[in-house]
Amino acid sequence: MLLASLDQTIVATALPTIVHDLGGIDQLSWVVTAYLLAATVSMPLWGRVSDLYGRKRLFQAAIVVFLVGSALSGASQTLGELIAFRALQGLGAGGLMTLAMAIVADIIAPRERGRYQGYIQMVFVLASVAGPLLGGLFTDQASWRWVFYVNLPIGALALAFISTRLHLPVKRERARIDVLGAALLGGALTAILLVTTWGGRQYAWASPEMIGLAVAAVVLLLGFVAQERRTAEPILPLRLFREPVFNVVALVLFLTTCAFFAAIVFLPLFLQRVTGATAVESGLLLLPMLLAGTISTAVIGRVVTRTGHYKAFPVVGLGLMSAGLLLLSRLDANASYATVAAYTLVFGLGFGMVSQLLVLAIQNAVDQRDIGIATASANLFRALGGSVGAAVFGAIFASRVSPGAGAGAIADGLDTVFLAAAPVAALGLLAVLFLKERPLRGPSAKAAAA
Repeated sequence: MLLASLDQTIVATALPTIVHDLGGIDQLSWVVTAYLLAATVSMPLWGRVSDLYGRKRLFQAAIVVFLVGSALSGASQTLGELIAFRALQGLGAGGLMTLAMAIVADIIAPRERGRYQGYIQMVFVLASVAGPLLGGLFTDQASWRWVFYVNLPIGALALAFISTRLHLPVKRERARIDVLGAALLGGALTAILLVTTWGGRQYAWASPEMIGLAVAAVVLLLGFVAQERRTAEPILPLRLFREPVFNVVALVLFLTTCAFFAAIVFLPLFLQRVTGATAVESGLLLLPMLLAGTISTAVIGRVVTRTGHYKAFPVVGLGLMSAGLLLLSRLDANASYATVAAYTLVFGLGFGMVSQLLVLAIQNAVDQRDIGIATASANLFRALGGSVGAAVFGAIFASRVSPGAGAGAIADGLDTVFLAAAPVAALGLLAVLFLKERPLRGPSAKAAAA
């Protein structure tokens, strides 16, 4: 998990130096987009194949793919090569993020799993904080290539430990992989993500390119549904959508991550362009939000383990997220760092009560045979929410701020972004009220100790 999440943040600070060395500034965004696109599109495939054939060997394969992509990315001689190798890296990352969480579901009963979600959240926080700092450090003191090479010793250690210490049952089912379904779903997701990535930036929303991609996404999705109805081993079983918990959690995860991206993407912009903080300082100023999220996840996870109840926490969490975004919309050019920290603390406390617990809810609701694809689907809807959130809020900000605008105009534009994100979190709050709480399987901590 550290490998996959670190690579989402560590590259950003090295991008200017990479372009200086390799050229191709017009393709700069693809260094990040190729990674995220490959990771998102591959998640359902990793999850479903692991349900059919077992997870350990597939997990080892995902680590190897990720490390090969990292080594080749570090050795790239052109920007085109780097983009291709970043896609390979993202392919492995999709497996790492999905299978790590599915394996936790394999070895830990749902009743005991809540506190382990806190450990996972700590990894994300560590990556969020350490990524930009390490990226700048490697770029300034060594070479941008070490942004990718740093994965190799960490990955080798993880691979060795998993090979010797992780013991899971080996499945030997003779199941046929739904290749056509995987291709149709991958194509549809690619089209959707390209619309959200390019819309309003690379191409106008009403341009032929955007309309063509939108039509392609709809056609591919319809073809995918038709394929899943008739195949014996669907890549994304439609029976999952007959489970109310799955549908509610998928929607809430999408809305939650969409709202989260308003904060995580635009707060650094506020801190740097409005308050005058440096890139490193803005990263450190996000610590209250990230640490609050970690603490609330860890504490709530232990409460869930002890009580077996979880629904109330996402409700409270989304309420706090909505309040936090409304508070952030009140920031102006005169806001102190203490005020920013207090407002982000409220938002972070709320977010920590939502995301990981909803993954637990979805894992608890589905059959054991579908744990992998259910976990992958949760990650997929989170990724789609982040992509849509970044695109929509980016468009809102661009419509409010003209090039060369001063700090006060920029602050007003960001206030509009946060104000627009608050109803998204509130909509998530409304949706989570319809979540049917299922008793968590497995013994309580007290019973397990006895």
